[in-house]
Amino acid sequence: MSGRLYDALFAPRAVALVGASDVQGKPAARPLEFLRRHGWAGEIYPVNPTRTTVLGEPAWPSLRDLPVVPDHALVLTPADAAVAAVRECAELGVPVATVVADGFLAGTVDGARRRHELREIITGSSLRLLGPSSLGVANPVRAMALTGNAAFAEPSLPGGDVFVASQSGSVLGALLSRGAEMGLGFAAMVSTGNEFDLSLGEICLAAVDDPLVTSFALFLENLSRADDLATFARAAAERGKPVIAYKLGRSEDGARLSVLHTGALAGDDAVAEAFFRAHGIARVTTFDALLEAQLLARRVAPRSSAAAPRVAVVSTTGGGGAMAVDCLSAAGIAVTAPAAATRDRLAELGIDATGALVDLTLAGTKYDTIKAALDVLLAAPEFDAVVAVPGSSARFSPEVSVAPIIDSADASTPLAVFVVPSASDALRLLRQKGVPAFRTPEGCADALAAVFGRRTMTASVPVAALPSGTAVAALDEDESYAVLARAGLASPPRAVLRIDDLPAELPVPAPAVVKVLSAALAHKSDVGGVVLGIEDAAALREAAQRIALAVAAARPGVTVDRLLVQQQARGVVAEALVGFRRDPDVGPVVVLAAGGVLAEVYRDRSVRLAPVGLDEAHEMIAEVRGLQVAAGYRGAPRGDLDALARAVVAMSQLALADDPVVVEAEANPVLVLREGEGVLAVDAVCVVAR
Repeated sequence: MSGRLYDALFAPRAVALVGASDVQGKPAARPLEFLRRHGWAGEIYPVNPTRTTVLGEPAWPSLRDLPVVPDHALVLTPADAAVAAVRECAELGVPVATVVADGFLAGTVDGARRRHELREIITGSSLRLLGPSSLGVANPVRAMALTGNAAFAEPSLPGGDVFVASQSGSVLGALLSRGAEMGLGFAAMVSTGNEFDLSLGEICLAAVDDPLVTSFALFLENLSRADDLATFARAAAERGKPVIAYKLGRSEDGARLSVLHTGALAGDDAVAEAFFRAHGIARVTTFDALLEAQLLARRVAPRSSAAAPRVAVVSTTGGGGAMAVDCLSAAGIAVTAPAAATRDRLAELGIDATGALVDLTLAGTKYDTIKAALDVLLAAPEFDAVVAVPGSSARFSPEVSVAPIIDSADASTPLAVFVVPSASDALRLLRQKGVPAFRTPEGCADALAAVFGRRTMTASVPVAALPSGTAVAALDEDESYAVLARAGLASPPRAVLRIDDLPAELPVPAPAVVKVLSAALAHKSDVGGVVLGIEDAAALREAAQRIALAVAAARPGVTVDRLLVQQQARGVVAEALVGFRRDPDVGPVVVLAAGGVLAEVYRDRSVRLAPVGLDEAHEMIAEVRGLQVAAGYRGAPRGDLDALARAVVAMSQLALADDPVVVEAEANPVLVLREGEGVLAVDAVCVVAR
């Protein structure tokens, strides 16, 4: 089906323009104008029941009146008429219909009605729907612009090998114009709109076997239908076709609904980052890099290691080279000085390379000097990539500064270029020769970090999705410890007491902590529900009274009838938060953060899709700055980070648990004891499916 779907979307033989306008320049007139202007060779059938001609061409009153069944119908009418047109498409056997109109949001009465009607039409039919709110598709290679996006009024469509999928219709045009300016071209482009039926991932999957497509550029507003995106990403990785994504910031509305710190820490863009990492997608943060990184990604295979790439910087301009070094370092790239053997080879050429920046200076702006320096650096084993930084000569004398770079581009070590001056001709020439070229140092650093950050995809573990609308219930701390213990996460000795029946002796070894026990109180310290340093039964009784009074004042509707008494741990090196959450878009995630009540404030955390293995858990620990004290920082005692990694793995395994099905869980803090002594969860909350 994917081949048929791809052809109907991007290589149709006949298209219908339903609601085509006769007023030149109007959005509903543009598709016909663009198709004719660019010389598309297929059959075009304007459909307009109020006219016999549209822009001088014959028009048909309805789809039923056409002499053929079109492969693709672009529906340009308002929302209610669009529903009627989609129904007609389904009845006639049209393979694909694209709906441009909005007015289909589920949150409105009319929108919900229209969505229901569309669902009834599509169900049981062979019709696939793109949109609603899609601005259409384009195939520049075939001179097809089936869209009303004004940017496609370009004199020509830049054909090439990049497939673009955008959840924003306007951005599609922006990428087209930027690609034309950059000298980059496109195999096909699609605006996915609301993804009511066809998802972005499903469309990209249909394109993955097109021999004209070499790489993918995705502009994402959200991660809806993430399962389809994951399937596509795996297929693209298997075929060696890199995927680069630019994603807008994710709403934190979902995080605000969570009762746990984990929801706030994993409810934002960190989840998207974890998804991209798990599926080998290079995520860029600058818009320019979405296209500029395409050529680089084709030269760099996904890596099995999380180590920062080692990059050499060679420049004919000290200031430009310094900018590159600064931006690369800020992006987490290891700007690396030449090793002794490499320095010696450069010295033989009269080049001083004692620092991280190999500065050829103005005196080195000669073809032979630049080429010789590049040959040495590209052959050096200590570098994963080389960045060349030409200066002003790139604008006025590209044959001097750009030519040696082009002549070095076939080396096995990837070569990238940051062109310091405004030099569109030099940039275009480099890209035409397959050299990744960047207009800004920020874009260059962004692209290198994203591309080298792609990881080799591992075998996926099937995780059942939580059905929509599943009822949930919070467990109290004692019940939560029991769930985490079954997963393999330890906690100190504890006892549950009734507040009106306290024992004559402390039930756990002193010192102890006393806490109110209620599923209604996730954050007990916020309401005065925790007392530390309990040494005997008298102190226990006093603590019980303090807790009862404090909770009654802070939360008068909560019954305080039980306490949890727990032994306090000694020898603590660090505190961590270890959490688990079933994200509504991407599924289960595990979170590791610096622990304590201020975990949300510091947002010092690492997030992965769950479950994870030990190696990935250790990577997460290395990403949390607040936990580095447990690595023996400045002579401090080393914490048991191996045990913490095992705790992260254990928490992540909740993704596979089915008795109970855990929706959200958190241990905060998890006390990291001295090396060899383990870790202990000393507060826990679980939310489970009923």
